[in-house]
Amino acid sequence: MELDAARTAFDQLGAQPDLTRMAELVGTAGRTPASPVTARECEVLRLVAEGKSNREIGFELFISEHTVARHLQNIFAKLGLSSRTAATAYAYEHGLV
Repeated sequence: MELDAARTAFDQLGAQPDLTRMAELVGTAGRTPASPVTARECEVLRLVAEGKSNREIGFELFISEHTVARHLQNIFAKLGLSSRTAATAYAYEHGLV
């Protein structure tokens, strides 16, 4: 609860270094402050944006293609996206790539 208040205050103040440090301390580095996706989903999203296939993503992250597909389903649902192209655009817009 206090972390959410601190995150909100830092965000409103534009205190990016403090947001980054807080993310490192609580283990959410790699996520945007208000991002609903997990750190692992961010990794998958970044690799999708790089043009990698599910097989290539699975190989790089040591997970199955089925798990990659499930992460993508979760990403699409959480972000209201419907394609890999839309996910790629989101990743670029939010600095994940």
